[in-house]
Amino acid sequence: MEITCTNCQAENSRESKYCASCGYQLPLLASQEEIKVATAPQELKSKRKLNLKTVGGFVLGFVVMYFVGQQLFKPSIDTKLAEFADEFNKTCPMTIDQYTTLKNVVALPDKTIQYNYILIGINKSEVKLDTVKKYLFPGVLQNAKTNPGMKLFRENKVTINYYYSDQNGESVTQYVVKPEMYE
Repeated sequence: MEITCTNCQAENSRESKYCASCGYQLPLLASQEEIKVATAPQELKSKRKLNLKTVGGFVLGFVVMYFVGQQLFKPSIDTKLAEFADEFNKTCPMTIDQYTTLKNVVALPDKTIQYNYILIGINKSEVKLDTVKKYLFPGVLQNAKTNPGMKLFRENKVTINYYYSDQNGESVTQYVVKPEMYE
């Protein structure tokens, strides 16, 4: 039995899907329709599984890439400290009181920030370190524990150095506040 093309009326073999004369799609015979109908649900299922797997893989890939990206491109605390120091230094030198000026702030490696102070009108030989430590260090430590501006430091366990030099630039003393001291 042959199939007649509905477009050009040419006769085609029963196995043909397209007309040999005009290329038009030939009508399906009853047996071809039954085969196509029988396989259609299986094709849908396999396509659906493929689509669900593809979508699931895409979603999983996106989630993994998001978290990896967050870790790789998240600024480190050392980078944040450097940005903080750069921003803070725009206001320096800053007079703290009649004897003290904040010269600058420096971000050091290993989660450390350093405040550099100059003692105005004072030479290193005039400083009584025991007296300074007795009165100055408790205030420095209390500031590290409670000052809202130090929250970034506390949350990230930053070491805070307070470095004091005399009017000639000679080192007088340094106080180091480690995270375990202000927790």
